Amino acid sequence: MTEAQTITFVIQEGGARLDQAIVAHLPNLSRAQVQQLIKSGAATVNGQPARPAVRVRPGDQVSIALPEEQETAILPEPIPLDIVYEDADLLAVNKPAGMVVHPATGHTSGTLVNGLLAYCPQLANVGGPERAGIVHRLDKETSGLLLVAKTDAARAALQRQFKHRQVQKTYLALVEGQVQPREGIIEAPVGRDRKKRKQMAVTRTGRPAVTQYRVKEIFRSHTLLEVRPHTGRTHQVRVHLAWLGYPLVGDRVYGQRRQRLLPARHFLHACELQFTHPATGQDITLTAPLPPELAALLKQLRGR
Repeated sequence: MTEAQTITFVIQEGGARLDQAIVAHLPNLSRAQVQQLIKSGAATVNGQPARPAVRVRPGDQVSIALPEEQETAILPEPIPLDIVYEDADLLAVNKPAGMVVHPATGHTSGTLVNGLLAYCPQLANVGGPERAGIVHRLDKETSGLLLVAKTDAARAALQRQFKHRQVQKTYLALVEGQVQPREGIIEAPVGRDRKKRKQMAVTRTGRPAVTQYRVKEIFRSHTLLEVRPHTGRTHQVRVHLAWLGYPLVGDRVYGQRRQRLLPARHFLHACELQFTHPATGQDITLTAPLPPELAALLKQLRGR
């Protein structure tokens, strides 16, 4: 936001506290922020001021005035980038785990966007400096291939391919347990978790999500999978595999909180992208090898 605005919405399911209902509708705000806004008089229920703890009912109209925020410039930063492919229309970068893709609250520097703007300043004009030509995303702790358009025409063409599921993304995922059956397709809708609003979950009210997997290697207590998501829901692969009973090694959100094998990241790597070049029409296949820490873990498991 670059100017103050008021958000209004209608409660669909009652029983929650006002502050909880607002956080559910605006998950980018923390509960503490929402409570402070309510106490300052910025929130109303059916046009009347209310307390954070008041219980809302179905049909209640909630309005909250969000304060004006100062626009923060996104600055180029000379961050080393692993460029896998580049031509006049696009480039592909092998993103390391731990790097956030887009600047956001708490991550205003050190992101992939900051690095791209330093590497290729013209990207500030492709979708705006906050996008820098990026046409899809990876979670912070997921490594691997990301496509970046260098022109508006290339960005529009690549976005169409993603929308129509014409881009094939392949991941390598190490999960807990021995996966059975050895290959399959997970079809389960993914949406915002109703109790943990910053997380996703398989839920009846979620958006359709499809993930295909195939076993590559089985260890005593783990399985290496080749995974191809057919849709692009937030945290889709992580949520689907955990829902199936095989959470990612290292995933402290959807898997085991205490991690022995990968304490710093989870084992999910975007190893291959297949798409059509937006200018030439040529079929392109790009690959990225496993990062050293993931390759070392597999070597360790094989040694057992």
